[in-house]
Amino acid sequence: MSGDAPAAGDGRADAVPAADEVVTASDVEAAGERLADVVHRTPLDGSTTFAARSGAERVDLKLENMQRTGSFKIRGAYNAMAQLPADARERGVIAASAGNHAQGVALAGDLLGIDATVVVPEVTPAAKVEATRGYGAEVVVHGSIYEDSYEHALDLADEEGYEFVHPFDDGRVIAGQGTVGLELREQAPDLDTVLVSVGGGGLISGIATALKAHDPDVRVIGVQPEGAAHAKPSLENDEIRRLSGIDTVAEGIADARLLERTFAVVRERVDDVVSVSDTDLAVATALLAERAKTVAEAAGAAPVAALLSGAVDVEGEHVAAVVSGGNADLAEHAELTRVGLGALGRRGDARLALADWPTVLGDVTEAVEGRGGTLDGIERVAPTAADDPNRTHVEIGLGGSGPDHLRDVIEALDALDGAEVVAHGIDRGDGAAGGDGVR
Repeated sequence: MSGDAPAAGDGRADAVPAADEVVTASDVEAAGERLADVVHRTPLDGSTTFAARSGAERVDLKLENMQRTGSFKIRGAYNAMAQLPADARERGVIAASAGNHAQGVALAGDLLGIDATVVVPEVTPAAKVEATRGYGAEVVVHGSIYEDSYEHALDLADEEGYEFVHPFDDGRVIAGQGTVGLELREQAPDLDTVLVSVGGGGLISGIATALKAHDPDVRVIGVQPEGAAHAKPSLENDEIRRLSGIDTVAEGIADARLLERTFAVVRERVDDVVSVSDTDLAVATALLAERAKTVAEAAGAAPVAALLSGAVDVEGEHVAAVVSGGNADLAEHAELTRVGLGALGRRGDARLALADWPTVLGDVTEAVEGRGGTLDGIERVAPTAADDPNRTHVEIGLGGSGPDHLRDVIEALDALDGAEVVAHGIDRGDGAAGGDGVR
């Protein structure tokens, strides 16, 4: 991970506005009235599984992945665009986004009758791009990361006269995102801690503004991936720090820095920011799908990752985790889920040498299912120089309830006539994989 450095421009603490100059609780209340008939009041779903795993007394999931467009972004986009003067509406708007803000701006434009153009980076999932176009916006793909798209969108705004709708560094956008906090206040007034993903900081700024005005003692904690963890060094140095590189599966929060307005609110109203690994994100994504029956993109799963990884101490507390979005590419979501199950010791791979291909495959299937496991894919592979040329080599994926169960399945496979387990990636129970020729 590349290091951080002061942001270009003046990011010093004495150059940053006060939080109340950016957004107030009254602004959030006004946004709530503006959005009342536009957005869904998303569910707050309790999870005994996540409470037990984290030591919390109660864990509630604020399911913004069930919001219109699949994320919270419609709240801020609509609130900002609804306040534009007539001449700005006539010229049209432009935005830069990793995907979710794009859809929010596109839908808001459709609802308000405003032409919208959105610039997205090349890493944006195809599903998000197509959904944005489906709402009627023009999509421009430019740049390898969000910062590249952002700069290009600003250039187009100057050239074409578009009104730029910032994804987070705008008081109107922040106020709109803060309506998530208004709903949390009403749905769970006794919360101790709220966990929120942090990219550019708009969502957590709005939620913290809404919650702290109601209960100054509630903890609001941000969560970032380790590969895009810029907020903590910014707070520790009391100036905006910009990362020189980003490396995370959570493209929805793969921002390089806070900006002046979000930094102003975060440093005054957010209690702490923690980071989680991509493996933590994969585990959270898998367990959200399995236990909460909800699809979350990696960025949306970050608060649950913080809970499950122990990044934040919530022992005995009533906690809410904001699942901020569910616009996941299904193939990438499936792969991330497999990684998560592997990290939990519930999925692994094995390489088999078969004497009678493909007849013995039936025996392999029976051995796996006979021990209560699942066969998750099978692929014939080329033998290496060390392999017996008279045998056919295959790789299989195995699923089970945990490492002990998977080891039991491996033993059953190794006992088959005509099949030999030559390598596997199943944990032995001491944190290492086992088998001859371990991979």
